[in-house]
Amino acid sequence: MKPIVKKVLMGVGGVVLVGALGGGVWAWTQVSAFSASMDKVYDVPVPKLKVVATPELIARGKHLASSLAGCGMRDCHGPALAGGKTMDVGPLGKFTAPNITSAGLGAVYSDGELARLIGHGITKTGKSVRFMPSHEVNWLPDSDVQAIIAYVRSKPAVEKPNGLFELGLLAKILDRQDAVVVDVARRIDHDKKEDVPAPEPTAAYGKFIARLCMGCHGEHYGGGPIPGAPSDFPIPSNITPDETGLKSWTYADFTKMLDTGVRKNGKKLDPFMPLEALEQMNDIERKALWAFLKTLKPRPMGSR
Repeated sequence: MKPIVKKVLMGVGGVVLVGALGGGVWAWTQVSAFSASMDKVYDVPVPKLKVVATPELIARGKHLASSLAGCGMRDCHGPALAGGKTMDVGPLGKFTAPNITSAGLGAVYSDGELARLIGHGITKTGKSVRFMPSHEVNWLPDSDVQAIIAYVRSKPAVEKPNGLFELGLLAKILDRQDAVVVDVARRIDHDKKEDVPAPEPTAAYGKFIARLCMGCHGEHYGGGPIPGAPSDFPIPSNITPDETGLKSWTYADFTKMLDTGVRKNGKKLDPFMPLEALEQMNDIERKALWAFLKTLKPRPMGSR
């Protein structure tokens, strides 16, 4: 090998090595920050709460658990609330929502602790819950939170062990980059109680419902690949009123999609779309969400 070629190769090798070491150090700092945040114990008191269940409260809770909160979806706690199916998201990990009936975690948590979990994303230990979308539903008024608790308590006990939950290093890194939400409690302002409008078919109410869309479609609702997801993972659509989104859609097109799982162009929604929950939304919730989506700034596809 000629000396000049050898020097060039050695130089390139050194750059690659330094780059790899630098990347490794950066990844280590991200993972360490994630672990430290997950170990944090939050000073948020448990509400003194004992839910008195009534048929009306349980019915409201069932609706919320089946729609906006999504607890009863197969990809969440499942229809029986005994734990859903395992979601394999490649390098991010494998996740299974736990059994929350009285034969599972439902027996461990008090009503107040469940209310704190829903509203603040804080577990019984005082630390952050993983992946549970409390940051997307913590706007629900106290009456709705109590309704969900009443419904959970009304479900029969199911003897079923909790499924697999494995968190990949990439998920921890992407969490620190705010590309994926794993560490839920740090996304919530625990000192702020939001003033939520009454459930009416308005954009103001729909703005809160639309938080449920951010996890997939992005904070700007422009869709595009989910950071860190496998290459064969479905790509969320653009749901802003852009040419590449919902510009030509009508409310009839929108609600038909929710009922049938078929887009305006005749293409079926990907199974990853939470159609189970969306089709359970009532008229007020659907109209409110649609009203809000129409107020969004048009953005091109991929502008998550």
